[in-house]
Amino acid sequence: MTMTQKKNILVFRPLPEDQLARLQAAHHVTEADPRKEPEAFAAALRTAHGLIGSSHTVDAALLDAAPQLQVISSVSVGVDNYPLAEMHKRGIVLCHTPDVLTETVADTVFAILMATQRRVVELSNLVREGRWIRNIGEELFGTDVHGKTLGILGFGRIGQAVARRAALGFGMPVLYHSRRAVDLAAQAPELHGRATHTPLDDLLARADIVLAMLPLTDATRGVIDAAFFARMKPGASFINGGRGATVNEDALLHALDHGTLRAAGLDVFAKEPLPAESPLRTHPRVTPLPHIGSATHETRHAMAELATTNLLQVLAGEKPTAPYDTAAA
Repeated sequence: MTMTQKKNILVFRPLPEDQLARLQAAHHVTEADPRKEPEAFAAALRTAHGLIGSSHTVDAALLDAAPQLQVISSVSVGVDNYPLAEMHKRGIVLCHTPDVLTETVADTVFAILMATQRRVVELSNLVREGRWIRNIGEELFGTDVHGKTLGILGFGRIGQAVARRAALGFGMPVLYHSRRAVDLAAQAPELHGRATHTPLDDLLARADIVLAMLPLTDATRGVIDAAFFARMKPGASFINGGRGATVNEDALLHALDHGTLRAAGLDVFAKEPLPAESPLRTHPRVTPLPHIGSATHETRHAMAELATTNLLQVLAGEKPTAPYDTAAA
């Protein structure tokens, strides 16, 4: 590739050194974190042909400031930080990183589920804080996981991966609710006969544990509300591994304190990091985690590698490995 063919790339979140080197070998690269270097970021936007990074909200004003922009490669599977319709209108390609994080996020979600049911964090703190001075009594007992009915909202790659762990590993009947039934015989034969597409009200009435794996859209924002929790089986638990803003957190707290919800396990929140004043941070029946679904060394590197590949492909005039269909927004 000659110098005249090189384009300008703006890296707005740190990349692994080997992936940064791939970009530098092919193009002119500027690294500027908008949170720490807003002026450098704004200056680089003016000539950027490609952006790569994550966890920064992109809006129409930012796109206006980047008149040469051809592609944004997000180091994430979720795309709620991007103005999809606006990008489609301007012909800007959006790429993301599905598949490579599926199994890792499913591991995390099932770990939260287990910890919530068996009160793992709470009881670990009992030991750490020197409060374990006698055998625990029934007031600290947990609840079994094996054999319990799991209800999953959203049955994409990650939902199916969690269902495999539940049905095949723990003998859990799995109910799922999605816009349309999944052809399990063709797409996930190991779940055929083990997971059932179920109307939402039926799922909520029957599931001992309800897991939300919903994307954030206009239709799903705040959809898990007071009426939702009121329809859940008394004594059930709620786990959220999808997007925090799909849950009305005031309604969740009310269901924990005044309803029949037994416990909640949360890896995502409406505002992140979780504000110090949030009651969810210290609630005795909430197991909170700092959005660690894909946070392993192996998976984060795989995500960065795919995002880098996507970006290089688009700038070379090729079809990216993992484009996101902004036309469907």
